[in-house]
Amino acid sequence: MSKGKLAKFADMATYDNVFQYPYGALEHAAFPLQGKWNEDYFHNNNPIVLELGCGKGEYTVGLAKLIPDMNFIGVDIKGARMWTGATQAQKEGLKNVAFLRTNIEIIDRFFAPDEVHEIWLTFCDPQMKNPRKRLTSTYFMERYRRFLVDGGTIHLKTDSNFLFTYTRLMVEHNHLPVLVKTEDLYHSVECRTELLSIKTYYEQMWIERGISIKYMKFLLPHDGTLEEPDAEIPLDDYRSYHRDKRSSLEVSK
Repeated sequence: MSKGKLAKFADMATYDNVFQYPYGALEHAAFPLQGKWNEDYFHNNNPIVLELGCGKGEYTVGLAKLIPDMNFIGVDIKGARMWTGATQAQKEGLKNVAFLRTNIEIIDRFFAPDEVHEIWLTFCDPQMKNPRKRLTSTYFMERYRRFLVDGGTIHLKTDSNFLFTYTRLMVEHNHLPVLVKTEDLYHSVECRTELLSIKTYYEQMWIERGISIKYMKFLLPHDGTLEEPDAEIPLDDYRSYHRDKRSSLEVSK
């Protein structure tokens, strides 16, 4: 029988690869590893990569196993899901993996300028009603700039046509350099790499439903004012797993 939430939370409280700092935890004190992740936790100078909205941590662990000379941190607020990846990393002795349980809205409080080299956004909620909550919005891009190296890499892997279209428009409007862009990842020759072949539990379900996976890789320079694109985007015509029911609207900005 699988463990319940309380048992998983109890486990993670003992894990040395999990840091739990939800809203309010940093109200009166700074995060102790800010600017010191490599020195005090990973004990090396390898580049740091974040997966924001990591869910069960499957992608974080998968990337860490493929690239042992980079450090990976999965970030999410859902501790019961994160337990899966954190437990796997513990059992397999992966020293280049950590998990941070917090609200992504305050992600810039956990890292110092230029401390992070890449960000992965894998199957995050498209937030079709609220542009400010989209993890590829300019609101979040400005936060990423506070700790991402100049020209750092951002990867978006999504089942949502809405989020992919929104991100493409945001990138084009702000003239951000695009390295890779495809609306059908697993039928794209240039994207046949081990890194992009990692499949999460829900991704496999979407593929089985005939939903194509989209992928974009772009750079985020520090210079320039970022602006939101002004365009109406058709909403996704299906409901993804564990996401709120669509509104009656047909398009959104």
